[in-house]
Amino acid sequence: MLLSLLSRDPVAFMIIAAALVLSLTVHEFAHAWTADRLGDSTPRRYGRVTLNPLRHLDPFGTLLLLLAGFGFARPVPINPYNLGRWGTLWVAAAGPISNLLIAFVAAVLLRVLPQSQITDLVLLYVLSINVVLAVFNLIPIPLLDGSRILAALVPPLGRSLAQFEAQPFSFVIVMLFILIARDPIGNIISRVQNWVLSTVGVGL
Repeated sequence: MLLSLLSRDPVAFMIIAAALVLSLTVHEFAHAWTADRLGDSTPRRYGRVTLNPLRHLDPFGTLLLLLAGFGFARPVPINPYNLGRWGTLWVAAAGPISNLLIAFVAAVLLRVLPQSQITDLVLLYVLSINVVLAVFNLIPIPLLDGSRILAALVPPLGRSLAQFEAQPFSFVIVMLFILIARDPIGNIISRVQNWVLSTVGVGL
């Protein structure tokens, strides 16, 4: 749990917390900005085309992140009828893509900046967190970006997913599934994370 790190290593806790806020904010902003650019004004009407973290962070999702090790930000509202099939796909993909871009920039900076313990630690956490966010969100589980990408690629499946997500308890069901499947999901993410870190020649 992230919260337990506060007493053991306050500096690492602050770095990770700041990196998470940055990464989640950019992720949601990327969804909103892409939808806005593709002709859907819904995110702008809700004030989501911004890098202000307060517009994107969800209190319960943030608390869950601190206590359980996984959480969520506030989903960006969109109108798929304004976007069409492929526009919806690009909006869904924009979040993970933004995290991969942040991870790439962090990896480059690790290579080109002079070595410094605090700078290297910050960049390592930023790189690692954004790889985790990108991979996790690409898993094709309902409510995650991966399911929306899959729905755009396979329209009949998309209709079924939309019907499921419209159910009152869909969020609770998905959260319980993620909690139950936490170990295999964590193993997949960990393998990709370790591969990326070894590829760029760094490690936590």
